[in-house]
Amino acid sequence: QVQLVESGGGLVQPGGSLRLACAVSGTIFITKTMAWYRQAPGNQRAMVSFISTKSNPWYADSVKGRFTISRDNAKNMVYLQMNSLKPDDTAVYYCRIQNSNNWGQGTQVTVSS
Repeated sequence: QVQLVESGGGLVQPGGSLRLACAVSGTIFITKTMAWYRQAPGNQRAMVSFISTKSNPWYADSVKGRFTISRDNAKNMVYLQMNSLKPDDTAVYYCRIQNSNNWGQGTQVTVSS
């Protein structure tokens, strides 16, 4: 059974940082492209970043230069380091095995003063 469990969300002031983590089990992690999505109230879920099996990253324009995705294949973990956070980054963040129906439960990120 494939499981994805996110952690690391919370409340942060504008300009602050958070690191999200996603623990993956029940699959051969090293063969999977991993992605982070986010969904703000009233908006569709949108891809923020993904990292290929060769650790090549992609970022949405809205987060480029502020967010960094990484993976640890030895620990079956994927991370999203978020810096210079803005109120517009407020959303529920989801981890996903790309091109699959395997999603985590989501973690809330709120950027507010």
